[in-house]
Amino acid sequence: MIRVVIADDQALLRGSFKVLVDSEPDLEVVGEAGTGAEVVDVVLERQPDVVLMDVRMPGMDGIEATRHIRDVARVLVVTMFDLDAYVYDALRAGASGFLLKDTPPADLLAAIRVVAAGEALLAPTVTRKLIEEFTRTPVLPQVKGLEGVTEREREVLVLIARGLSNREIAAHLQVSMATVKTHITRLLAKLEARDRAQLVIAAYESGLVSAAA
Repeated sequence: MIRVVIADDQALLRGSFKVLVDSEPDLEVVGEAGTGAEVVDVVLERQPDVVLMDVRMPGMDGIEATRHIRDVARVLVVTMFDLDAYVYDALRAGASGFLLKDTPPADLLAAIRVVAAGEALLAPTVTRKLIEEFTRTPVLPQVKGLEGVTEREREVLVLIARGLSNREIAAHLQVSMATVKTHITRLLAKLEARDRAQLVIAAYESGLVSAAA
């Protein structure tokens, strides 16, 4: 059973998410919160697997709350992206994925399962917005450890940052799924990244990926 906490300042939206999540036999809502401070307390008490996190909440926002709970639960940010320009900050804070609030219900449920399984999930729109943001940002310092990444691993890292799935990476590089998984495992270790989302950050911060790439 995947245990879920829902954090959103709109009670109606929390209720809708709860009904949806609880309708699935393998998912269970174990807590709700309307502020960032509340979600930290609820997560520490209930120890869920996944938190559906709104960004904009009274007091402590979803980004700061993510920093407090990232070692306890995986965070899936659900945002109105046209209004919220916090994706990069939330990734840095430890979020494992992003969805837009107009995501179809079936996709939201699938995303919870993906994140609970230890994968990261970035909507294609989010990936494009991240690249656009980095074109407006000065070049950042090189990420530590990138020097030890092999040429093939760099190729895989670029494809991850562009939003390709493992299957798509395998097809692009004409290698097996097992080989792709091995490269990703080595990248996670070399870059000291906890999941795929942090690999995306590493690709951007190193300058390996740009809007023109």
